[in-house]
Amino acid sequence: MEFRHLGRSGIKISEIAYGNWITHGSQVEEDAAHACVRAALEEGITTFDTADAYAGTRAEEVLGRALKGQRREGLEIFSKVYWPTGNGPNDRGLSRKHITESIDGTLRRLQTDYIDLYQAHRFDYETPLEETLKTFDDLVRKGKVLYLGVSEWRAEEIARALEIADEMGFDRIVSNQPQYSMLWRVIESEIVPLCEREGIGQVVWSPIAQGVLTGKYQPGAAPPPGSRATDEASGADFIKSLLNDDILTRVQQLRPIAQELGLTMAQLAVAWVLQNPNVSAAIIGASRPEQVRDNVKAAGVKLDAEILKRIDEITAPIAVTDPAKTVSPSTRP
Repeated sequence: MEFRHLGRSGIKISEIAYGNWITHGSQVEEDAAHACVRAALEEGITTFDTADAYAGTRAEEVLGRALKGQRREGLEIFSKVYWPTGNGPNDRGLSRKHITESIDGTLRRLQTDYIDLYQAHRFDYETPLEETLKTFDDLVRKGKVLYLGVSEWRAEEIARALEIADEMGFDRIVSNQPQYSMLWRVIESEIVPLCEREGIGQVVWSPIAQGVLTGKYQPGAAPPPGSRATDEASGADFIKSLLNDDILTRVQQLRPIAQELGLTMAQLAVAWVLQNPNVSAAIIGASRPEQVRDNVKAAGVKLDAEILKRIDEITAPIAVTDPAKTVSPSTRP
């Protein structure tokens, strides 16, 4: 495993992180989830990402039990707050009330005294940014949180947060968690340049584009049985827009490149996002331990300029690049 600084902060994280969105507490049984976490630990992954809203708070509980007994100082545990965790009007968003109550629930479910990185899961247009940042800063000062981050914020929102933090003497955010892959490159034009200047690292999710970049979905063919595209309860909606023949045909054109490098398609996809120097880690998810063991082999892989050019020639016509695609709900969900 290779390790990278989280932005310009002092903490180092494994460049392959394990995330449990969709899987833990919903898509897979707990025994399988624990097996995936054990595989991650055995492969040298030390960074684990979750969120209070995943599987209705169950994902944090599963991860907490899976990590029980591990040396806490040897782990970096990330979580997030914003999406609904209950039915009340204050069980969502980034108000002082919801953040303060959510962090205590997160710590209890994860069975830990502190979170290494606490992230605003979306931008909350109904809460003054100053209120959110002051509450986050208070959590740092109380020792409940070590570092602060955001997820899927626009460049101008990140810039304003940094400005307020500097004006008020608050802890600055050190990370952003966006979707990023060969097929989804919306952070490259605005987010990455800003974050490079400001010392913010990207902890990217869906580097294999919900499984599309594994090559298992074939143009003109039905999705494989048991794949995410067939699971209406967990994930099918997220992948539908990628399952068109133009995208799937071009993805198959990546196969000779992966074979030439001795990589699986998934390893190539994860390695590709790690070539971006602003990326601190790529989050992988898994429903089986062998998926973890396969994806983790992307750590430390170097792709030369000619390989990157060939990949761009294949994927550029189908990649989404518009920074306006980074969106948060206009009102709390």
